[in-house]
Amino acid sequence: MNKLQHHIHDNKNGLDYVLTDHYYLPALRLPEDKRPIGRWGRLHKEYLRNYRPVLYQALLLSGKLYPILANLDEQATERCCLIVQQMAQAEGITEELKAADPVRWVQAMNSIRSRAEEIIQAEMIYC
Repeated sequence: MNKLQHHIHDNKNGLDYVLTDHYYLPALRLPEDKRPIGRWGRLHKEYLRNYRPVLYQALLLSGKLYPILANLDEQATERCCLIVQQMAQAEGITEELKAADPVRWVQAMNSIRSRAEEIIQAEMIYC
């Protein structure tokens, strides 16, 4: 009877496998990328997991999922801040309004932030 190798490498898909109880299981390692996956990254991860499972599994097995999610989170955060600033400037929401009528300023900024988040979700997260 042939003795099974403890470690094998599949050149076809680029994965390493480890022998465990007569079964070869993928030897998966998390990438070295230590950047956090924030709100936008977690939303996109759930979208991929629920609506694009084949892509999700391919990215997860290749080790590319977490770096992609971290990059997406950074880009979405920066874009959201930029959209909020541009909308506030276009609508005339200034520091003077904040000092004169704080309640109206908070209402306007909450409305702007909600609209900016909807734009980010439609353009970057759920696509």
